[in-house]
Amino acid sequence: MKKIIQTIAIAACVLVVVGVARAQDTVAGKWKSQFDSQIGQQNYTFEFKVDGTNVTGTATGERQMGTNTVAITDGRITKDGIFFVEPLKLQDNDIRIEYSGKVSGDELKLHRKVGDLAEYDIVAKRVKADDAAASEAKPDTNAPPAKP
Repeated sequence: MKKIIQTIAIAACVLVVVGVARAQDTVAGKWKSQFDSQIGQQNYTFEFKVDGTNVTGTATGERQMGTNTVAITDGRITKDGIFFVEPLKLQDNDIRIEYSGKVSGDELKLHRKVGDLAEYDIVAKRVKADDAAASEAKPDTNAPPAKP
């Protein structure tokens, strides 16, 4: 009986490790989201780095008030989802924005809690390598026009 319990415990640990490893692979990289909020439309780019169950990276927010990039804090990943914090400073106010969510294919479905001010459900979409290369290969608008 003891051997059966040990075998079950080992199998459960293996499943958790495999689940976390799979979640790491599915979260790491660049994601983009666009959503409406109380302060207008916002465009976000999240760049995640995963090391074990720890998530780090950056969150870049673009809104009418300007653009800011902050380091993601308190990030963690489980086989079931992701949690991280965007510590934002707006007009001399420190705002803790908490995210929790799950990966579903190339979508990251997140619940976004902005301090005690607001809550939103948003979707971030994975930026694929081809999409990233195309956006970086923008034409130089300062270059002289090509001659026929």
